[in-house]
Amino acid sequence: MSAMRRTERLFQIIQILRRARAPVTAGAMASELETSLRTVYRDVAELLAQRVPIRGEAGIGYMLDKGFDMPPLMLTPDEIEAAVLGASWVAVRGDAALSRAAKDLITKIGAVIPDHLRPFLIESSVATPEGGWCVKPDAVDVAKVRAAIRGQTKIDLLYGDEEGRETRRMIWPIAVGYYENVRIIAAWCELREAFRHFRTDRVLNADFLEVRYPGRKALLRSQWRAQAWDRNERLSRIAAE
Repeated sequence: MSAMRRTERLFQIIQILRRARAPVTAGAMASELETSLRTVYRDVAELLAQRVPIRGEAGIGYMLDKGFDMPPLMLTPDEIEAAVLGASWVAVRGDAALSRAAKDLITKIGAVIPDHLRPFLIESSVATPEGGWCVKPDAVDVAKVRAAIRGQTKIDLLYGDEEGRETRRMIWPIAVGYYENVRIIAAWCELREAFRHFRTDRVLNADFLEVRYPGRKALLRSQWRAQAWDRNERLSRIAAE
């Protein structure tokens, strides 16, 4: 096993521990890394020698102490290609602000990664389609919508449904969904007293208010996801009958 390969594996062990919320066993790490237990034990010992704050307990597993961080740009080839794939998708299908940010992200990654990793950026093995879709133009400033989500502020919408009927909606935006042909705003609707989805191409007018909506955005998003999961489960059962 080359020194480079081992270096990548050491960083991957740190990544596994960083994302874990409970102790991770050496066996679980060996399985994910497709290596042996002996190698994992040796790599953990090397990390400890480098003063990486890993705590381990026999029969329970390893944990990384809070507050530890490593250089954020020590990327593996898979991580580079994942970033390029995601950024390329957003560059084409995101709103104007996100599209520019995605292109800037690719440029920044290319400026800081080591030379031996540059081919994974320039000659990536993954790609998004070059064309063949048509995203319906937004009738609302999606960048402002995302700012309202971050600030947890209300939006007063004048909205037209697919039959052309207009309604006034006061919404609490929690997410923007980017699909192949449309973008939608997921929000709590005060009129319907329920979660609703609003297509950005059907917004007739939007007033971005400074009034914060009550509750916690994270809790609202969790409830929205739970309801979306239940709806998808029901549709799946109906389709199978």
